[in-house]
Amino acid sequence: MSHFVYILASRPHGAIYVGAARDLRLRVEQHRSNAVSGHTRKYNIKILVWLEMHETMAAALLREKQIKRWRRAWKDELIEKLNPNWDDICADIPF
Repeated sequence: MSHFVYILASRPHGAIYVGAARDLRLRVEQHRSNAVSGHTRKYNIKILVWLEMHETMAAALLREKQIKRWRRAWKDELIEKLNPNWDDICADIPF
């Protein structure tokens, strides 16, 4: 089973959210339907712009915490390496 670290954005270079999940499709849908209160709802953050797979949830959570501590410019660079146009990559989530 895969575990994911992901970044959602409101728009290119807009507000972002870094999270971790076991079922990424379900988690993105929760964000998009406003079932998740807080930062993502407040700033309308719904576009999946980056993801990374991990073998264990512990590894995913460690990576999530690492990325959350980064400067914003580093997070933008991470996104743009794989997704330079900040496109929605939800359809690319591996099963």
